[in-house]
This record gives sequence, structure tokens and C-alpha cells, in this order.
Amino acid sequence: MSETKACDVGPAGIEVTYERLGDPAGPPVLLIMGGGGQLIHWPDGFCRSLVAQGLHVIRFDNRDAGLSTHFHDAPVPDLPAVLAGDLSSVSYTLVDMAADTVGLLDALGLESAHLVGASMGGMIAQTVAVGHPGRVRSLTSMMSTTGDPEVGQPSPEALNEIAGPPALTREEVVERAVKASRVLGSPGYPADEEAVRERAGRAYDRDHDELGFLRQAVAVVASGDRTPWLRSLDLPTLVIHGAADRMCDVSGGRATAAAVPGAELVVFDGMGHDLPRALWPEFTDAIARLVRRAEDAI
Repeated sequence: MSETKACDVGPAGIEVTYERLGDPAGPPVLLIMGGGGQLIHWPDGFCRSLVAQGLHVIRFDNRDAGLSTHFHDAPVPDLPAVLAGDLSSVSYTLVDMAADTVGLLDALGLESAHLVGASMGGMIAQTVAVGHPGRVRSLTSMMSTTGDPEVGQPSPEALNEIAGPPALTREEVVERAVKASRVLGSPGYPADEEAVRERAGRAYDRDHDELGFLRQAVAVVASGDRTPWLRSLDLPTLVIHGAADRMCDVSGGRATAAAVPGAELVVFDGMGHDLPRALWPEFTDAIARLVRRAEDAI
């Protein structure tokens, strides 16, 4: 089963586009993508592997990404100012994005789900778990961090990639995605550049919003450190990180696992800030084991 739909969610009443894969009777696994990413940035093969484990997979576009609501009338985000403590250009925070996520569960008639978040999506998943613990059966935080500025920071190479000039045309966006994959991807698992081009083109055709990514970025900065609240969590938790991650240093994953009581940490050598095809079986096996353990405990 596969269906793509849109619905209004959460206190903000925004429209969220989502896709459901697999048997709805299976344990629900909600995939939350990172900054600037769309639901299609969860690779189809990765999703099929989860479905093959008997899981009901739901992936969606966050606000300001893909086909979900964009905040075009919001203030132009000023990242340097936000980093300096001036939050006047911040339109929303991760708490609002977590409310969108819970709103999607409501719209789908799901009292709870297993959350899997990548990068900013991991931060959103953590925020849902902290603020709405009854809605989360298990938490998987991938290549993410706690919000503590002392950990999980990007390398100078990653910062240079972020600070580059905006890409305007479809060709520029695709070529920037390829360049970013070379800088931020997994040195131990080189990316299929044709696949990167294809996905970047699909994403551009669905939607392209440079300021949307920046609105998400300042939301992350403005949301602060979740460490004290993560220490209060009581749910099965898996933390996956790459030892070669230059966008979110592995210290962020280690700090997340250290904060959540009983969390399992899996660090992959040669993995950067992406989802290498060669590791999909290991990712999905680990997620499925966590889901089964959580389901057995219910």
C-alpha cells in the first residue's frame, strides 16, 4: 500500500503532505527529515526495507519544505543575528514543528508511533518525545544532537558549504547537491552521484525555497539545549551517527545517547551526514529491533 495525501495539522492549522507505505496494521514508524529535506529524501529503498520488516512507514514534508505549508510572509531569517542572540527574525521553533508532527498523528488517527528522525528531524523527534511522551513508542535519533552548543557542531568545511551563494536555477540546485554530497557525505561509502542528481531534481520540481531552509535553521538555533529534558525520557531509544559526520559532529550523537537513560548508541566508521545505501540493511535492522522491543513492552 502507498498513498500520498495532504491534511491540516496541529495548532497552526498548516497543511502537511505525507505518504504512507506498507500495511497500516503494522507498527507505525514516522520518518522525520532534516533541514531543507523533503519526504523523498528518505530513500525509497530505505523505506521499502522498513516495510519488508513488517512496519507501516509514514514520511512527510515538514513545514517550509516540499509540498507542505511555507511561511513566505514571515520575516527574512537572519542567521548571524540569531547566533548572536537576536531572535527577532525567528518565525517558529522546534516546539512548533513537534506540534505539527503530533498533529499529523492526530490526523492519521494514531495515538502513538515510533519516531525516526534524521539531523533536524532527530531534534524534532526528541522534542516530541520530551513534550508529548505518550505519543512516542520508541525514538531513533540519526546524525543529530541535543542542542548543546558544545557538541554536534559543523566542521569549517561544512560551514563553508552552508555559507555558499544561493542556488537559483534547477541546474544550480542539482550541482550544489552533488557538491554538498562530496563535502558532507560518507567518505567510506561514496554517493551515487546520478542518484543524488535525480533526487535533487525531483526535490526542485516538487518545490524550491531557499528561505524555507533558513527559517528551519534559525528555528534549530533558537530552540536551545534539550539535554535536561532528554534525561527525563523513559522509552526505548536508538542513536545512530557517523564517525565522519562533518555537518553534525559525532559528539552530538554521543551526547544524545548519554542524555537519554538506557539509549543504545551505534556509530558507523566512514559514515558522514547522509544515508549510505550500503548501510540501509544495518539501519533498518536496528530500527526494526528497537520497534519490536518497544512493541513487546506495550
